[in-house]
Amino acid sequence: VVTAPKPDGSLYTLAPALSNNAIVGTEKLTDMEKEMTSSVTSVGVNGDYFAANPGKPTGFLMRGGVLESAPSSTRSSLGIAADGTLSVTHVSFDGTWRGTGQRRQLDLNAPPVKGHTTLYTSAWGPTTPAESGVVVGVIPSLPPLVPNNVDSGAVTQVLAGGPLPIPPGGAVLVARGNQAPHLTAEAPAGTTVEIRPTLTPNWSRMTSGIGGGPLLVQNGKPIFRARESFGDPVLNQRAARSAVGQLPDGRIVLVTVEGGGVAYSAGMTNYELALALVQLGARTAMALGSGAPTSMSFDGTQLTRATEQPVSDALVLSYNGVYASP
Repeated sequence: VVTAPKPDGSLYTLAPALSNNAIVGTEKLTDMEKEMTSSVTSVGVNGDYFAANPGKPTGFLMRGGVLESAPSSTRSSLGIAADGTLSVTHVSFDGTWRGTGQRRQLDLNAPPVKGHTTLYTSAWGPTTPAESGVVVGVIPSLPPLVPNNVDSGAVTQVLAGGPLPIPPGGAVLVARGNQAPHLTAEAPAGTTVEIRPTLTPNWSRMTSGIGGGPLLVQNGKPIFRARESFGDPVLNQRAARSAVGQLPDGRIVLVTVEGGGVAYSAGMTNYELALALVQLGARTAMALGSGAPTSMSFDGTQLTRATEQPVSDALVLSYNGVYASP
């Protein structure tokens, strides 16, 4: 258990960190923190659930006010406001692009889905996924995606297939199936396209956020069943788990429970974790990823006994002052 002052965005900062600074891929939490040690002292826990291939968080990710991964509307997301207040709620995403025609739906930094159009920003990684039979619009310059704001950029090339390089500071539109002809006809080279990433509720005031779930504590009360898209095996089996919460005075609490090894810890169920957060005084709390990738690290040193597994993202509390070791 780590308890820290309320993040003020200056001396103390609570924010997600991406493995390899990209949506795709995984990295050990200790290595992620070691990359920060030259400028801050940090403590972190594993972040959202993720798919091992390609290693993308399955839900929400926002850093510095920039939306990088869409939320899962059937699970809780954690928003971190500029004043350090945490909000846990269901957030939905509605992304659209528009060239010379009507507004059309798009996914954001997501694995390919047949019949979908996806916008890949440089947060995804260096290249788009390997695909054939697709139409690709290259946008060399696109402002950072701020939720509920309209951004625009000019298409300079329309190509086919992938992988293709994603321009730093730009983006690539990839249209598949029956959406491909729309991109060809409505966004030829020289066309300015509008991108609108809408979050409901409007979280444009949040400086950062991360996915996970389910909701554990609300108004100081443990939540037995939050009715989110988690099966009983995930919720009811004792396992290693991590969580983040906020105390009534604004302090942050990070919790990691070891599990999966009967010799030292069987772990906790989801509800047992909720009860533990209430006992620690949390007024609100949300679970993060569970199972083998569960970990906690202080300044690049692992604090848990289990063999450290790579993760896709992490939630890191950074102290930007001078830390004096006792």
